[in-house]
Amino acid sequence: MDSLRPHTYNKQSGGIYDAEGASNTMALGSTQPLNFVGSAVHGGGSCQISVTYDEKPAKDSVWKVIHLIEGGCPAQGVEGNLGGGPDTPVPDDYSFSIPDSLPTGKAVLAWTWFNKVGNCEMYMNCAPIDITGGNSKSKRDTAAFDALPDMFTANIDNGGCATKEGVDLIFPSPGDSIDKLGSGSVGGPVGNCQADGGSGGGRGSSEAPSSTQDPSSASSVSTVLPSGDFVTASAGSNKQASETAAPVETAAPVASAADVDVPANNSSDTTAGSSETAAGSSCPDQDGTWNCISGTTFQRCASGEWSVVQSVAEGTTCEAGISQNIKFVNVAKPRRAVRFLNEHIRRHQAYYS
Repeated sequence: MDSLRPHTYNKQSGGIYDAEGASNTMALGSTQPLNFVGSAVHGGGSCQISVTYDEKPAKDSVWKVIHLIEGGCPAQGVEGNLGGGPDTPVPDDYSFSIPDSLPTGKAVLAWTWFNKVGNCEMYMNCAPIDITGGNSKSKRDTAAFDALPDMFTANIDNGGCATKEGVDLIFPSPGDSIDKLGSGSVGGPVGNCQADGGSGGGRGSSEAPSSTQDPSSASSVSTVLPSGDFVTASAGSNKQASETAAPVETAAPVASAADVDVPANNSSDTTAGSSETAAGSSCPDQDGTWNCISGTTFQRCASGEWSVVQSVAEGTTCEAGISQNIKFVNVAKPRRAVRFLNEHIRRHQAYYS
């Protein structure tokens, strides 16, 4: 999954995948397993599980946090990355609960991650869900939802709020559901960080850098693939909409139907005949520039350096060249799936079935 950037991040998970006829059923009060697959875990970090009731989330959608993992997510006791590859399961198991006071109905679940090691970034993955249970009042009563902490964002130039490399993030407004799994240095965000809109427990404003599916009753297993993908499969169920979610390291997802343009900024200039550039080498262009190589692989300029080369999503190609706007073309009709396009397209994937 691609790290979120100012020109791409707008908390927009909808309009990018077709959720019609596909959902992940989660009952009020149920416990949902969360597992990860892959090796690029970047020393772990801190994660959020959030919900919005906008079926097609947009820039102004309200995301509320239902669970936090401070430290040790998506892996515990790791200094860098795990051995293995994109299909290697992370040995640690996690879970989160659906609050029994939430409104029922269609919603979108988001997993966000602030990595501990490497460039300080924010990663995001989404999946459509159907929250069931309760009574007729459960659909209308939003007081409990409104009282939850807002989704925390940082490292995307949102007013200068940032996390510090080498420490597990402590969330300013943690709420009531939290697992603390870190084993090293911890610290709050630095800079001008957001004020929380909910009434959940808070720790005050930004801190100084101290250190810095199957629609049944069965739980869905959220499986995240760090080194290659983050995916979530339903336990004992048919694969559903987000089963093949293949995020990259930005918030810009890849759709599953028509051609998709993922803009880096307002420019549309393209340099044809692009070739692979060594990961970590300096970018001649501004951050966010894309490099599509031969239509089958790509990399991106982030923090002044080219990312590792990643394969495009199955059934798609990209338009070869270096450009500010990369174009992905569907060459085969994909299965119902949520596809997220970001820098670690086969490195960070979360799918919920």
